[in-house]
Amino acid sequence: MAMRPEAFLAQVQERGEYSTPQEADRAARVVLGLLGAHVVGEERAELAARLPETYALILLNPLQAVEPLDADRFVRATAAWIEGATEQTARWDVGAVLSVAADEAGPDLLRRLLLQLPPGYDLLFGHLEPA
Repeated sequence: MAMRPEAFLAQVQERGEYSTPQEADRAARVVLGLLGAHVVGEERAELAARLPETYALILLNPLQAVEPLDADRFVRATAAWIEGATEQTARWDVGAVLSVAADEAGPDLLRRLLLQLPPGYDLLFGHLEPA
């Protein structure tokens, strides 16, 4: 069952220590839009089914990536999409959003998602050891 939008944003806002839900929403839209370009198939659809509809649609309809981004380039791309962001703040944004997504995914789906991504994404999802 998909998470309610208010609950999703509240968790992102708490983890990202954002002062407003709008800041959490901005981070969620950018991070999930970029993630959607890097995961495919059943795993992307399963994750989307666990997210609120607004964010599921962003994940399912991303801009096409020319090439897979490693974890550091993913953070830099996030910084480029968020006005005023630095690599440090973008890493914080990515961690806030992807850790909530990881909780919703659960360990099995997260493991399958990480198999599609270059090394280093486990840390972005808030996991200290490779899944």
